[in-house]
Amino acid sequence: MKRVAVYCGSRDGARPEYRQQARALGRALADAGLGMVYGGAQVGMMGAVADGVLDGGAEVVGVLPKGLARAEFAHERLTRLEYVDTMGQRKDRMAELADGFIALPGGFGTLDELFEVLTQLQIGLHRKPVGLLDTRGYWGPLVAQIELCVREGFVPEQLATALVVDADPVTLVAKLRAHEVPPPAVQWGQK
Repeated sequence: MKRVAVYCGSRDGARPEYRQQARALGRALADAGLGMVYGGAQVGMMGAVADGVLDGGAEVVGVLPKGLARAEFAHERLTRLEYVDTMGQRKDRMAELADGFIALPGGFGTLDELFEVLTQLQIGLHRKPVGLLDTRGYWGPLVAQIELCVREGFVPEQLATALVVDADPVTLVAKLRAHEVPPPAVQWGQK
């Protein structure tokens, strides 16, 4: 594992702990010798996690849609910043550059990114680990919903262990690196 895609909000959230944990995750990635790819902004949780990685001396690649360049204000200290035309291209490029994924607390964009990589894992488009930084129990209701989806037969049972979840950034990074990704439920393109 060389680089992790981090999904998180361009806002700080309602509590200072969210931003603090984002920065701590960035530092944990750097301390583990891992770089990061993310949405490229300097604001909110995105800026905090990037600062943590950069302050730890590791590489940070930003992928920013041209239409958001002015609104989100690209981070000025990135190792590399790539511009794309659409949000879809942003997600594709981030996934292409990453060896694993971590979602921090965030909004609709974060949820969209998380569910896209989980769906791709389910159908065999990648075999990369997916983690959740569970600050203040933020992801607890979502994890419970996924467990319900498995129990009710809407998500394959082997994917019940697909997510790596922890509230501690250092522990989460260690678990993500050691995680055995479950086999896909369906192999894309096979009959």
